[in-house]
Amino acid sequence: MGFDYGQRHRVELECRTRFIDSIRAQFPEWGERLGADHMLDASVLKSLGESAMTDDVAIEMTEAGLPSTFVPGRNLLFFTLAGALAYRRGIDVLVGGMCETDYSGYPDCRAATLAAQEQTLQLGLDSTVRIETPLMYVDKAGTWALAEETGGQALVDLITEETHTCYLGDRTRRHEWGYGCGTCPACELRSSGWQRWKAGA
Repeated sequence: MGFDYGQRHRVELECRTRFIDSIRAQFPEWGERLGADHMLDASVLKSLGESAMTDDVAIEMTEAGLPSTFVPGRNLLFFTLAGALAYRRGIDVLVGGMCETDYSGYPDCRAATLAAQEQTLQLGLDSTVRIETPLMYVDKAGTWALAEETGGQALVDLITEETHTCYLGDRTRRHEWGYGCGTCPACELRSSGWQRWKAGA
């Protein structure tokens, strides 16, 4: 599932299509398990107020002690929408890439938040839906290592070339770890994880 919430780095939406197509082509056994793709309109998030993820706002720490890139309610809404679609498709496991080991501090990426969200979905849908977060306690170096272990160099190359995390949506600069401005928090996390992984590889 993809979500268009008016994100400043909407290039990620273009990247996700190429990435999914490449996964289906290079790893057909995975492609068969992916099923239908869904792009949902979550632009209501942008209409609720500014953030550095949706508007031309400086990336900095706010008075609330959270980065200005925090979009209140984003992951809660994403999982609510995903839960509704999963219910209709007969799917009982939702998977998210959240991580609180090596992250920007968003409260809706924490294990406790997602455990509460899971319980809420179970009650609200009267279903045994589960939220799985396999990267929750894996740092970025470990994530690169997991990619190599799971799909070899082909998957590492695919992630490097076809995924995007830069908050500014910069696809003009290519680093060894992928594309991005190189200085925003997302780029710094991705870069430092890559460097630690390569140093230990």
